[in-house]
Amino acid sequence: MIRKIKELTKDTVIYGISTIVGRFLGFLLVPFYTNVASITQDDFGIYSNIYAYMALFVIIFIYGMDAAFMKYSSLANENEKKDNFSTPFLFVTITSVVICLILLLGKDLFIPLMEIPQNYSRIYYYFILILLLDAIALIPFASLRIKRKAGQFTLIKLVNIILNLSLNLFLILKLEMGIEAIFISNLVASLFSLVALIPEVVTNLKFRIDKQILKKMLRFALPYLPGSIAAMAVQVIDRPIVLAMTDAKTLGIYQANYKLGIFMMLFVSMFHYAWQPFFLNNAKEENAKELFSKILTLFLLTASVIWIVLTLFVSDFASWQIYHGKTIIGQKYLSGLYIVPAVLLGYLFHGLYVNFTAGIYIEEKTKYFPLVTGIGAIVNIVVNILFIPVIGILGAALATLFAYMAMSVSLFFISQKYYEIKYEYNRIIKILSLLIVSCCLYYFVYFNYEFTLTIKFGMLIGFTLALFALNIISKQELLRLTRILLRLK
Repeated sequence: MIRKIKELTKDTVIYGISTIVGRFLGFLLVPFYTNVASITQDDFGIYSNIYAYMALFVIIFIYGMDAAFMKYSSLANENEKKDNFSTPFLFVTITSVVICLILLLGKDLFIPLMEIPQNYSRIYYYFILILLLDAIALIPFASLRIKRKAGQFTLIKLVNIILNLSLNLFLILKLEMGIEAIFISNLVASLFSLVALIPEVVTNLKFRIDKQILKKMLRFALPYLPGSIAAMAVQVIDRPIVLAMTDAKTLGIYQANYKLGIFMMLFVSMFHYAWQPFFLNNAKEENAKELFSKILTLFLLTASVIWIVLTLFVSDFASWQIYHGKTIIGQKYLSGLYIVPAVLLGYLFHGLYVNFTAGIYIEEKTKYFPLVTGIGAIVNIVVNILFIPVIGILGAALATLFAYMAMSVSLFFISQKYYEIKYEYNRIIKILSLLIVSCCLYYFVYFNYEFTLTIKFGMLIGFTLALFALNIISKQELLRLTRILLRLK
């Protein structure tokens, strides 16, 4: 078991290099956007809203075929591998082109629907091209993951982000192109990724769509379409709701601070990249369920430590002065920092949801994803509508948190029905209780007292001592986990 945990940890770290470095370089654009005069709070809100729609359309373009490819590629023999790659790759490429044509023909409907101002109408065409390139690249990227070519995956992702960042700096600072530069940079970076994946495509491609494979994959994948749309809605539906119930300036402040949740999102994302191929490849192992149980505990424990550190000190990071009074997050955006702990906790529960997907994948019960993610989307919309008029953007952040909580709980019960795992419930309940109590304590102190460094370090020490006092983790386990991390090669 230790060997398997080490294997998962190693892949998580490798994927983490691209995820952490890449997303962090991307995150550096936030202080850039929020401090550059040519991008106003309204512009930042418009950009955030368009990218929310982009996240939803990516789901429509791929409709779960990347997940179906990974599922059946892990089971395919050598003779079937090319057909298992070519069928979803060609079919997704064809359907993506068709959807792009629909978007182009329907531009007079979609541009107003997405609330793109007339002076930014060119962005819509960049939006369509980015979607097309990213959709075509998803199956090749999934192929690298299932083959455990994490190094190649990481390199392409890193160059993509560095190229995107460099172009943003040049186009905004040198050419003063405003938010249009963000989309041009993204388009060029996406084109690079697709070109870099050509060797993977050429190696695996047969110009043939196998009807039997396609039918099998679509049966597995199509439930992902409504399910994934609902899941993505949980992540992005708050943007148009905040915009509708407030204004673009408020949305800009909300989005700038929401971005600070990136640090927990990075941890969950890097785990997700490694976790999916890991459980598919190890599902038939004799001790698979025991292994998956231990991994959930280790994930939750690590995430809880990340949460408390970020919750207590992210405001110090965000308000850190870079130069001449400029802060990491522009001064005019700092008023929204109080939403960050709720956003971080939401991503942590999303990580639990990711853990529980194992049973659904293994038993091919993807038909339940629309139900689970639908529950999350409904919770998100309802809480947004009820809470935003009362507590403003904190209500939107809490809506995301409650949605992920509902999704993780729902998926847990469904997954257990078909693929029961005896989790370490005693420790899990203690960790979750400690997190919820700590979050409530944070907001009590924030709204009633000054959050001094003394209080912050006091809460951090108290949280750490509670982990040992409640027997959540022992010194022996801490030493064992440290040895696993130090021996990664």
